[in-house]
Amino acid sequence: MTTLRRVNDYLSLVKFAHTVFALPFALLGFFLATFDHGTLSLYKLSLVLLCMVFARSAAMGFNRYLDRDIDERNARTAVREIPAGTISARAALVFVIVNCLLFVGTAGLLNPLCLALSPVALAVILGYSYTKRFTYLCHFVLGLGLALAPVGAYLAVTAQWALLPVLYGTTVLLWVTGFDILYALQDEHFDRREQLYSIPVRLGTRSALRLGRALHLLCAVTLITAITIQQRTYPEVGALTWLAGGIFLSLLVYQHIIVRPDDLSRINLAFFTTNGVASLIFGALAVLDMYV
Repeated sequence: MTTLRRVNDYLSLVKFAHTVFALPFALLGFFLATFDHGTLSLYKLSLVLLCMVFARSAAMGFNRYLDRDIDERNARTAVREIPAGTISARAALVFVIVNCLLFVGTAGLLNPLCLALSPVALAVILGYSYTKRFTYLCHFVLGLGLALAPVGAYLAVTAQWALLPVLYGTTVLLWVTGFDILYALQDEHFDRREQLYSIPVRLGTRSALRLGRALHLLCAVTLITAITIQQRTYPEVGALTWLAGGIFLSLLVYQHIIVRPDDLSRINLAFFTTNGVASLIFGALAVLDMYV
């Protein structure tokens, strides 16, 4: 029971369930590469999944470690594992280091290019944790970190750059940046008091919401462009991917309907549930479209 509780503590530390945000797009990048360059390798698929788990665990663990004092002063986050004393700061740091090493080692098993780029990926996803201390663009750095998923998964199979995974990565960047701005609204007053940087602190609630909508509009343009190019490249692929895109964008619209300047009570519904469902549906249907 003690071991199981300990595992659950670390899963909670890294919010393991939130892997659903980027994982479907990583799988899309992987299956695009497989569809385009050869047969499915379960070995490489396993390595890609492990890379995702290790990278995200390192990033989330480091964020919790670095922000432990800030989290302790924020009533919303004081219950997190480190300020609550469930996991010590030292144990969290060891956890981060182990996951970084596992990520680099697993990337090396994929191909030399992935190994060479693994420190760059770590610099982005770990570096994000510092950005709220000096730039309002911290949300974009988070978006960039998750945008690496489809690109990295494609490189894992092909060791070559291609337009489609970059377009899907750009879609992820705009999508994540937009919804992270919405999520940051609930800490606007705390961040201002602590002299932390965020778009809501810089622009205020209403303008931050407008910027989130604008980013999601650009996300829609990028996603439609990616699907159009994909269908022209692979004429046999299309119907399910367009359906997936329609559902994904509809759920983005929905979250902007339920989060309003005078009512932020449903931010968690918009952030966790809506975005998680949007990503899962899009990834599942888009991958299925290639193999039906």
